[in-house]
Formats: sequence, structure tokens, C-alpha cells
Amino acid sequence: MDWDKATIELQKPLSPDAVRQPPKGKFGEYVDALHVIREANRIFGHGGWSYSITRIEMASRITAKDKYDNDQVRVSYACTVRVEVDGVSREGAAVGTGVQKVQNEADAHESAYKEAETDALKRALRSFGNTFGLALYDKDKSAREVGYSASEQEITAAIESLTQCASTDDLKAAYLSIRGSFPAVANDQRVIDAASARKKELAA
Repeated sequence: MDWDKATIELQKPLSPDAVRQPPKGKFGEYVDALHVIREANRIFGHGGWSYSITRIEMASRITAKDKYDNDQVRVSYACTVRVEVDGVSREGAAVGTGVQKVQNEADAHESAYKEAETDALKRALRSFGNTFGLALYDKDKSAREVGYSASEQEITAAIESLTQCASTDDLKAAYLSIRGSFPAVANDQRVIDAASARKKELAA
């Protein structure tokens, strides 16, 4: 595992395209399981991470009537998942619920089980960085690290343009141009470092 490369990705803001609005009756924006699994595969590699269920158990089971006076069963499962990435482990816990007609009770259990496992996995991955949903836990929405990140090609092009500047005035103009057109590129630490290094070279 190349943690230097992985860290660059983990420090990037969460893409707004990955943010989902809460279902009716619930609150809090979230990222779905498909997104976090794809991101784990992209950043850590398909063989670079794994997860295991360390605990799963039924937390509750009750029968009740729905609004049409039909019998239904409501179950919930508690689950803990451990994620392993190159010797680093994180755990997440969650509770999933399922509701079905009594004659379809097995479906309620399956739904609750899957929800508990999925949410526990997301919470275990969350601590690795913004792209796994960590950014959404800042209560101050204006301070959340959510936005579009720069591509490697954009960063490389920006660094090349800065290192080719022949004067400090050219360097300043080039950086301001990048910041005005591509803020995510200008805010990347590698671009900032390149601008700083070129400034020192020109001042020497």
C-alpha cells in the first residue's frame, strides 16, 4: 500500500455528486454503500482492503398492526464491522430495521440484516476520510469539506506551468489564473509546494 498516494486521495473533499438526501421521515445527508465501496477499491485497490462482521445479533422483534389493521412484524439487528487496510483497522457499528407482513417475516430479517451490515461498513470506512462520508459530520455546513477535487492531469499541468515561469511576476499571474479558474487545483498542496519552490528558485 502506497500510503502517500492514498493520503492525497483521502484528504480530498467529498464530491457533491455522492451526497444523498435523507428518505422521507429521516434526517441527515449521507453517502450510499455503492459509493464507499467503489472509493475503497479505487483508493486502496481491490486487494488492498477487506472487512469482516465481528458481531451481528437480533436486537428486537415485535408484532404490531399496520394502518390497515393487518398484522406485521418489525425486527432490528445490531452489527459491528471491522475494516482492514494494510494493517490499519477501523470498526463501525449500526442497527438495521425491517418491517413486513407476518407471513413474510423472513424478508424483514433479511432487510434488517443487510441494512445493519451496510451501515456498519460505511461507519467503519468513514474515519479514513472525507470521501467516505466523514465530511458530512461537520454540523457547520459551510465548513464541510464538500466540493469537486482536481484530477491528477490538472494538477500535473498546473505544476508544469508554474515551473516554467521565468519571473516572479509571471509566477504570481500564473497562480492567480489557476486559482481563479480551478480553485481545487490551486488549493492542492502539491501545486502550492511547486509555486513556493519556483519562487525560491527565481529569488536565488
